[in-house]
Amino acid sequence: MPFNPELDKALKKWTCDETGLMVSINRYGDGEPKLQIGPRIFKKKDGTESQRKSGRLTIEDVMWLYDIIDEVKDELSHLAGPQG
Repeated sequence: MPFNPELDKALKKWTCDETGLMVSINRYGDGEPKLQIGPRIFKKKDGTESQRKSGRLTIEDVMWLYDIIDEVKDELSHLAGPQG
């Protein structure tokens, strides 16, 4: 079955203002919600946004992720529902 972008849904997103790193919880179709780290969102001089792969994480990225990880975990647990 080929990839269908209409079935790929971002359920929740966080973006680090300092580094542009984005973390999101996504679901494809009826599949289980999963955490995605990346991409990075950059603002161009003209005000538009550009996306790039997240690549390696800086200490700023790690500290930001550390600060939000409990919220991310709680949201992912809520969206995933009870584990049987």
